[in-house]
Amino acid sequence: MPNARATHLARRGILAAGGALGLGAALAACGDDNGKSTDSGRETAAAKSGPWSFKDDRGQTAKADKVPSGIVAFVGVAAALYDYGIQAKGVFGPTTTKDGKADVQAGDMDVSKVTVLGNEWGQFNIEKYASLAPDLLVSTMFDNVGTLWYVPEESKKKIAAVGAPSVGISVYDRQLTEPLQRMLALAKSLGADTTSAKVTEAKKRFEDAAARLRAAAKAKPGIKVMAGSASQDLFYVSGSNLSIDLEYFKALGVNFVEPPEKAKAEGGGWYESLSWENVDKYDADIIMMDNRTSAIQPADITEGTWKKLPAVKAGQVIARNPEPILSYDKCAPLLEDLASAIEKAKKVS
Repeated sequence: MPNARATHLARRGILAAGGALGLGAALAACGDDNGKSTDSGRETAAAKSGPWSFKDDRGQTAKADKVPSGIVAFVGVAAALYDYGIQAKGVFGPTTTKDGKADVQAGDMDVSKVTVLGNEWGQFNIEKYASLAPDLLVSTMFDNVGTLWYVPEESKKKIAAVGAPSVGISVYDRQLTEPLQRMLALAKSLGADTTSAKVTEAKKRFEDAAARLRAAAKAKPGIKVMAGSASQDLFYVSGSNLSIDLEYFKALGVNFVEPPEKAKAEGGGWYESLSWENVDKYDADIIMMDNRTSAIQPADITEGTWKKLPAVKAGQVIARNPEPILSYDKCAPLLEDLASAIEKAKKVS
């Protein structure tokens, strides 16, 4: 059951989604974002005074009489929209840390300016949601049956009854570039100026970073990269075939540790679970570690077996966000950091 699996994965620290569909569908869905700025301005003005619609990755078309302004979104989606100049009213999902600071998934948002409906899995305050008079609900989807991420299954009917249309952006079985384009298309439909210098420069930076990563991987094909996540009792090794970031990095030539399908079965095909005694099962020169607050961070791992890993001893451990904020501004550094790590890496495995 996909929904049960989603809960299971979240509880145990899902290592993210993605895949390898071509860009054709995404480009078709995005339309032409390269039109003249005057046309873009007219479209935006017309959209604000006229009806609004957006076809999401479930194949469903969200509709409204005017461009939504009372947006409630999963925190990572809200952070991406914020980068395009679209401010959400409310958010759900990991927004603040225990000390009240912005969670890594909140990006550059001022978390004091949004209403937090729930900060943890299973939390979604429907009364607060309704009080915001929302006219759009947006989240990502980590499966192929349209389950909105962090929208509790047991509450989804009550949430839908509030009346706001919903949009789902898929981060399942595709490369990073596709959900990036879809989020850009959504932002444009909501009034973002996608031809602005800020957006154009961020997209150019992303493309340059992709070229740099491709060159780094080609220059050092022997460097093996492992994507991991730490919990109290287990260490998770992610396969690249479902993760939007890893699948894209792999397409650019990065050499990943790939657990066999049988080993990943318990993790729904996403990852293999290892005891800390067996954390040295795979050889790796670079380890990318889950930087979300749900995971134990490298500096806090006390297991002796971890400290003995060649990549750890060599200082070749970098951060990874398995739920990338889907703006070019936030994704470019992910490619740059991995490219830099490969460029500097010594063969230690």
